[in-house]
Amino acid sequence: MGIITKQGDITQIDCDAIINPANSFGYMGGGVAGAIKRAGGKEIENEAVSKAPIVVGKAIATTAGDLPCEYVIHAPTMKRPAMRTSVKNIEQATQAALKLAEKLNLRCIAIPGMGTGVGRVPQEKAAKAITTIVKEFEDKLETIILIDRNRKMIDSFNSFL
Repeated sequence: MGIITKQGDITQIDCDAIINPANSFGYMGGGVAGAIKRAGGKEIENEAVSKAPIVVGKAIATTAGDLPCEYVIHAPTMKRPAMRTSVKNIEQATQAALKLAEKLNLRCIAIPGMGTGVGRVPQEKAAKAITTIVKEFEDKLETIILIDRNRKMIDSFNSFL
């Protein structure tokens, strides 16, 4: 299927893994991480914290708890919770998540707009960074779903695809 975009809730998507734009400590307080923890259960955060620190540019996989996927891949875009991030960190996080998905032989993953909430990267810049890296993995995974609740983020993804 390749790369597709979808407006919606990442915690409800049926795929092999969803990507959590994490922090290096594994804490899942707000934004996408908080939504994942609320929908999937505290055990996701507990396992992420037990595997921390996770440096920016690396990724880890944890249980998905009650989510419809098998794994949550935690790819830090920032060291500390709620700190400002950069386009470079978003690129590194996206690449680390996709490399781990490939290593785990996953077929379908879902990626949200990363770094656009508390990280404060403009949606267009984040979308360009994410889609640039995703295109490098298009032939390595069966389906990559770029998903976000925000229509502007989806439009930004589409403009770079």
